[in-house]
Amino acid sequence: MRLTDYLDKGASLGAGAPCLSMDGDDLSYAQVQGFSYRVARALARSGIAPGDKVAILSSNHATAFACVFGISRAGAVWCPINPRNEAAENRAVLDGFDCALLIFHSAYAAMVEAMLPGLPQLRAAVCLDAQLPFAISLETWLDGAHDTFFQRDPVDDVVMLPGTGGTTGTPKGVMLTGRNLETMTATVLIAYPFLGRPTFLALAPLTHSAGVFCLPILALGGRIVVMPRGDYGEFLEAIGRYRVTHTLLPPTAIYMLLDHPRLDAAQLDSLQCFWYGAAPISPERLAQALQRIGPMAQFFGQTEAPMVVSTLAPADHYNADGSLAPARLTSAGRPSALTQVAIMDADGGLLATGERGEIVVRGSLVMAGYYKNPQASAEASRHGWHHTGDIGYLDADGFLYVVDRAKDMIITGGFNVYSIEVEQALQAHPAVRDCAVVGLPDEKWGERIVAVVELREGASADSVELIAFVKQRLGGVKAPKQVELWPTLPRSKVGKVVKPDIRAALLAAHAAS
Repeated sequence: MRLTDYLDKGASLGAGAPCLSMDGDDLSYAQVQGFSYRVARALARSGIAPGDKVAILSSNHATAFACVFGISRAGAVWCPINPRNEAAENRAVLDGFDCALLIFHSAYAAMVEAMLPGLPQLRAAVCLDAQLPFAISLETWLDGAHDTFFQRDPVDDVVMLPGTGGTTGTPKGVMLTGRNLETMTATVLIAYPFLGRPTFLALAPLTHSAGVFCLPILALGGRIVVMPRGDYGEFLEAIGRYRVTHTLLPPTAIYMLLDHPRLDAAQLDSLQCFWYGAAPISPERLAQALQRIGPMAQFFGQTEAPMVVSTLAPADHYNADGSLAPARLTSAGRPSALTQVAIMDADGGLLATGERGEIVVRGSLVMAGYYKNPQASAEASRHGWHHTGDIGYLDADGFLYVVDRAKDMIITGGFNVYSIEVEQALQAHPAVRDCAVVGLPDEKWGERIVAVVELREGASADSVELIAFVKQRLGGVKAPKQVELWPTLPRSKVGKVVKPDIRAALLAAHAAS
């Protein structure tokens, strides 16, 4: 299926039904279809051929997301650009991904103006909401483009070219095919509850997981409510007002939601599935969310194997008798029905149940490769499996446990210590909102375990107390040797704590002391 097929499937179930909503305004399926025809015609008029790359640079916005389907109609490839990146990084992405046209919101006009001199291959820059000296407005660009049926065949099955996380170096372009997203969509529809027409509340970035999670919503004729602002009070109010059935947030945002004064008064009874993912979650905080928010559902994946390598549906958080299954709250669920998952050692051998190694994946969920980077593609697919870079194991019941990123494992005093295990112990402390654990060079230990902690508002704790807290749970080997209290942790757009930034700051502070 092409991206437009999800929209058209939803329209076949009711063309007049609301498709995209933002700030109280609704666009019906018929309106979004008509808009996509106009965008596709304007792209063709601008010289965009099937297979060309078209980028969108915007925070969450209904019109920006509707443009995605126009890009697909034109047979072009959608390149979502992270608006939180610096101009130099986004210029490198636009250039490295061979983007031929850029659609952007005026909030990023200064960034676009700074990037344009280094992007001679761009045929046009189109501003969603303004006419600018260096960019044509969307309204002017669409002038004369009819909203009648228009569709071009793509040159291959690549439909989307997102970048990898980019926490270290320039992001690599991930070639996602229609088959990849079809597999992801089918997996979501198989693994999670959907009753009636769903309503999805998009506060998380549509440039990331939330964008592709919209596809199963569209296929069922559901409504996508787009939140352009990150306000948790508005988020809670919108769930009740729109009778939201599905939504998605990273763990750090869920922690903030749990601390929000309006949570317990919010009307949340419409929720069928509240997805969490993109980073490990504290099992203690997850237990609170199950009690105070409702049906939580985990997804585990990555850009290269979009989002649902394994799934933990709402019911899987509980035992057969309805009691909470606490051990399962630390798992990433079971491997999804359409994806093979195994654990591999450094030599390419597959490991037995319970043994720890790299999580590897294969099947039609896995990307076609990295754009114009055959070396990285070959490295990621060695031994016939896609390598996730995550360390984990499968238990006797088939549940997958992610214990660390391979690069984040700490070797201290000859012992392997997984940072996620230490982080989960710290997150059990009532004063801790979030934390990150890294290894730093140490003459005695080889690496010493260092924790950086963000406390909950109004809470207090010191390093001695926190070290003792972890030591009581994990023993002296895994307890941090050093704990730093920071007001906030650096995070990526999808809510992941950026450990390279933390490690660099700690090393710089040590060098200056």
